[in-house]
Amino acid sequence: MAKKTFLDFEQPVAELEAKIEELRYVQTESAVDITLEIDQLSKKSQQLTKDIYSDLSPWQVTKISRHPERPYTLDYIHGIFTEFVEMHGDRHFADDLSIVGGLARFNGHACMVLGQQKGRDTKERTLRNFGMSKPEGYRKALRLMKTAEKFKLPVFTFVDTPGAYPGIDAEERGQSEAIGRNIFEMAQLEVPIITTIIGEGGSGGALAISVADQVLMLQYSVYSVISPEGCASILWKTSEKAEVAADALGITAHRLKALGLVDKIVNEPVGGAHRDTDQMVSFLKRALGDAWRQVVDLKPKELLERRYERLNSYGRFTDTKAGK
Repeated sequence: MAKKTFLDFEQPVAELEAKIEELRYVQTESAVDITLEIDQLSKKSQQLTKDIYSDLSPWQVTKISRHPERPYTLDYIHGIFTEFVEMHGDRHFADDLSIVGGLARFNGHACMVLGQQKGRDTKERTLRNFGMSKPEGYRKALRLMKTAEKFKLPVFTFVDTPGAYPGIDAEERGQSEAIGRNIFEMAQLEVPIITTIIGEGGSGGALAISVADQVLMLQYSVYSVISPEGCASILWKTSEKAEVAADALGITAHRLKALGLVDKIVNEPVGGAHRDTDQMVSFLKRALGDAWRQVVDLKPKELLERRYERLNSYGRFTDTKAGK
């Protein structure tokens, strides 16, 4: 079995799991039957995990959203879709590997699927730039979405990025223009768009592929205009205030659902999506099916009107006069 990675607030669970592994090793090496003791400790570990995860702070949720074992876009593509054929390049500069996408089938129906991919090990993370896309990545995504529009295919996008890459080379090639162009074009795309925030949804890097008719969000994912560390660095001149910033930003799924910025929260297995990837894939596939059925039969005009109303509904407020 691969060794699990535990976060700092999961240490009581880590200690129990270590004890369970030790007992399993003893079980295989001796004739003594300690199955009952292992089962009791396993139940205790499961309950302890439930207790910890029932009262998480926004900063703890942020840490879970960044967990190195968390399922990434390709895990969901291979688990949910069939006949996936990856498409490469933006036809202008290069093939940005931080964004993957291509043609596929969802429940037998042809579609376009794309999303950010962070990478599992050091080599792949470097190759995929830790999920931080450059302009050519967003232009590749737009090329795929325009192809979907041409053939009247629904678009599924998966968001998992700390943000767009802020390097000089990205700025030289028009990073902000590429993001702005995607937002502009997605608002007018005449096919259904369904977006799922599967990990981090950071800044314009997330918005560039998340202007959608249905926005789903995994239970322990985050979605924000800026990372907690970035916010803390601006407001308090130190990233050590990230936990305070996370509380203030309102980045969790339940907070965003209450604000009307996401349509559905997809529950995760106990301990997060990384604890049971197969179950998470099953949960998300069902949720995507529900979202797809809500928009698949809409005419382009109705689709665009609903999307326009949706975008205009963001940031609503009530003006109350003093004394009333």
